Amino acid sequence: MELEALKQLTQDVLKIARQKGASSAETELSYGTGQSVSVRMGELENIEYNRDKGVSVTVYFGQRKGFASSSDLSPQALQDTVEAACNIAQFTAADPYCGLADPALLAKEIPDLDLYHPWNVSVDEAAEIAKRCEAAAMQVDKRITNSEGASVYNSDGVFAYANSHGFVGGYPSTRHSISASVIAESGETMQRDYWYTNARDAAEMESAEAVGRRAGERAARRLDVRSIKTGRYPVLFEASLASGLIGTLVSAISGGNLYRKSSFLLDSLGTQIASGILNIQELPHLKKGSASSAFDNEGVATRDRVLVQNGVLQGYMLGSYSARKLGMQTTGNAGGAHNLIVASTGEDFDALLNKMGTGLLVTEVLGHGLNMVTGDYSRGAAGFWVQNGEIKHAVEEITIASNMKDMLKQTVAIGSDIIPNVARQTGSILIEQMTVAAS
Repeated sequence: MELEALKQLTQDVLKIARQKGASSAETELSYGTGQSVSVRMGELENIEYNRDKGVSVTVYFGQRKGFASSSDLSPQALQDTVEAACNIAQFTAADPYCGLADPALLAKEIPDLDLYHPWNVSVDEAAEIAKRCEAAAMQVDKRITNSEGASVYNSDGVFAYANSHGFVGGYPSTRHSISASVIAESGETMQRDYWYTNARDAAEMESAEAVGRRAGERAARRLDVRSIKTGRYPVLFEASLASGLIGTLVSAISGGNLYRKSSFLLDSLGTQIASGILNIQELPHLKKGSASSAFDNEGVATRDRVLVQNGVLQGYMLGSYSARKLGMQTTGNAGGAHNLIVASTGEDFDALLNKMGTGLLVTEVLGHGLNMVTGDYSRGAAGFWVQNGEIKHAVEEITIASNMKDMLKQTVAIGSDIIPNVARQTGSILIEQMTVAAS
């Protein structure tokens, strides 16, 4: 479905809402297709196609709000969806903070952020790529004896958002990926690990062979498992997990948690929340960016800004509703963050290991052991024991614990080993000290 057709449907929805007596309304319509091809042990295993479409409608009758959605874009379904939203609004209590975004803050221009790069890969071609990926993983080490498969995915979508302030905008976008997961075996020990690559443009992904080799290497190196002593040690979160730490920080400074007073970073604007080495920017207009957008889920214009500078919190992440609850102005983050870039302190991965000396490299965390109110952090983990800057052996069934406020302030280095084409770009993060409990 073309963008212009979706934009026209948004106007149809808003017209119906006006006819039903809504004082204001907003709607988003989307359409997308995808193809996933997976192989296992050299044989084609699954071919999946998806064709998704949807409409969501929010109507306001003064300060009463109703919401409804549907996966049917037919004229009758649009009519029914608006009616459902209007009916819901009749039974909701008035909320003085709800409503559309301030018209003055809506995006006036929508630049081309180069997010649309269709990958017309056939099933046969995708299967061949997946087979090469899996074969590369299996060839890394003779102890890799089994596979959970390799997959090639490509998707193509378009969406349009409009509201009764006159804003209408949207754009097409694509996402593609290659991944592999394999199992290594030695005696009675079995370990699995995986790797992946993804991008808006298939030409910017790692090669299938590189992804496979990385998956194989990661699985094989986990076989030499030994125990360690419980204690307090430096902990290095590899880049893929460091992104999760940044995600936790973002949650703590997001409007919903702030106005509910369920954040360990309440009233922290302008204060030192982290080590002076932590610098985070939000860059919504990166070309081909994983989370790039000219406007947020309310049509508010996005802009480049500094979130954390030298460890000092410079801004929250707010949509219109949470901003009103806090007596502030939306930051264009309804729907989340747009490309967070964490500045590296310059060390590559090997230099981070050397800086840590003796401690724990964490490559996997388990469970959801975070108290967002207090910041207390406790997760099951697996990874590698490091001595004198060298990885010695794998460890598993351990628990790492601290408090996020302490972890942020004890961040001593941020690596240059950044995973590209992801929404939160950071290298591995070295924390000065955490409690490590062995089983």
